Amino acid sequence: MSDRREHDLLGELLLPADCLYGIHAARAIKNFPLAGQPVHPELLRAFGSVKLACALANRALGVWPEDKADAIIAACRELAAGGLLEHFPVDALQGGAGTSTNMNANEVLANRALQILGRPAGAYDLVSPLDDLNLHQSTNDVFPTALRLAAIRLLRRLEENLVALVEAFQAKEQEFADVVKVGRTEMQEAVLTTLGREMGAYAEAFSRDRWRVYKCEERLRVVNLGGAAIGTGLGAPREYIFAVVDFLREETGIGFARAENLVE
Repeated sequence: MSDRREHDLLGELLLPADCLYGIHAARAIKNFPLAGQPVHPELLRAFGSVKLACALANRALGVWPEDKADAIIAACRELAAGGLLEHFPVDALQGGAGTSTNMNANEVLANRALQILGRPAGAYDLVSPLDDLNLHQSTNDVFPTALRLAAIRLLRRLEENLVALVEAFQAKEQEFADVVKVGRTEMQEAVLTTLGREMGAYAEAFSRDRWRVYKCEERLRVVNLGGAAIGTGLGAPREYIFAVVDFLREETGIGFARAENLVE
């Protein structure tokens, strides 16, 4: 297997020619060997969706030639669908509020776009991890948005399981409706009840938990995407700031809303 050379301000590194991550991710592997666990795949898929929304907003601004825009968008869709995950070696625990994961995503998507264009990985003069895949973005708005998207998707799975659990307890409530048992308080036998009533109480408790999960999702739908580094949107066109959350909402089918105060 041949290698390719990549450079940054600290110097040069050799990388496997067929890997899609770049020098920033390679340095992060050495800097943060903490948990020994990769980033959760749902968070990486969410990164693909967020990067896709950003790419669509940038294409609408006409910042790229059409073939380049198509390649970048195709790469983002691939990650959003759960592909390319084997190219994310960065540890789940890292410094910099997620910068290593963001750069890992930028490099993978840039190199995948280069492959689509028929160019070798590392040809960043054509598709750049920073100037193109991170255009009008920052870790500080992309990572929190991806985290919220991943959390919403996982919460929806939890909600589905809670529904099944409630239905199971409701079925047991009917099945055990005539099973008499002794209720206990303060670790002592108290008065008679039925096992069915006990199962019904569990069903009601889990039903309330399902409602709490739904209310959590409501709060997670407000995102700061478009705020860039510190929430001011400095360097990002106004058209981009107003469009990017719309694209995210369209691509994910989730009712995301832009925060009124992006700094917050």
